[in-house]
Amino acid sequence: MGQFTNKVALVTGWSSGMGRETAVAFAKEAAKVVVASRRRDEGRETIRLVREAGSDGLFVKTDVTKEADVRAAVEQAVAAFGRLDFAFNNAGIFAEKPDLTEQTEDEFDRVMGVNVKRVWLGMKYQVRQMLKNGGGSIVNNSSSLGVVGLAGAPIYVASKHAVIGLTKAAALTYAKAGVRINAICPGGIEETDMFNAGIASDEQLRQAMLAMHPVGRFGKPAEIASAVIWLCSEGAGFVTGHSLRVDGGYTVS
Repeated sequence: MGQFTNKVALVTGWSSGMGRETAVAFAKEAAKVVVASRRRDEGRETIRLVREAGSDGLFVKTDVTKEADVRAAVEQAVAAFGRLDFAFNNAGIFAEKPDLTEQTEDEFDRVMGVNVKRVWLGMKYQVRQMLKNGGGSIVNNSSSLGVVGLAGAPIYVASKHAVIGLTKAAALTYAKAGVRINAICPGGIEETDMFNAGIASDEQLRQAMLAMHPVGRFGKPAEIASAVIWLCSEGAGFVTGHSLRVDGGYTVS
């Protein structure tokens, strides 16, 4: 029996990479898993892996930047499994021109919409349901760039700092109600859409980024999943409002 028997977890955003690994990790701990994302094929494959891991799951097609979709995802999770105990708000994009003076309003709105608004919307409906249960745990996916800067990525950096701010404020608001809210701050994580699109295809950039990770390698999605599981576990019962850096030392200096 896993530590999350009779519990229900919601994973929002990308249904591959970190999202998929985390969904399967929840399943291995016996939680029922709901995957809410726009990509139907990847989402259904994730649910297949959840069931292969020995639990049950549900895919809900969701645009995490639309309030009606986010509300419906939480409602369908509760309708299917009766409750909501955990949530991993995982979606994120990194797409902007490196020169701030050339960036557009549309770019700003798109990055902020996916990276910040989705966390706010997710928590809005996740917290409501968790309060009915008497508590729960939410983990928001920020970034190592939520705690440091990076030249050429001002919108992304601002959005990930905002995720940590949202996390801290919400954690303080609902601490006494039993809802713990934390963030994780991954460094470079291989086998993810963002890594493949922005780093893996450019060897010079890949080597430059690798040099910034003192452990001498990039991370794996499973290592992020392990951090999320711990933050949701009883072992982290005294942890809230925290930003856990899972970055191979990227932000140490």
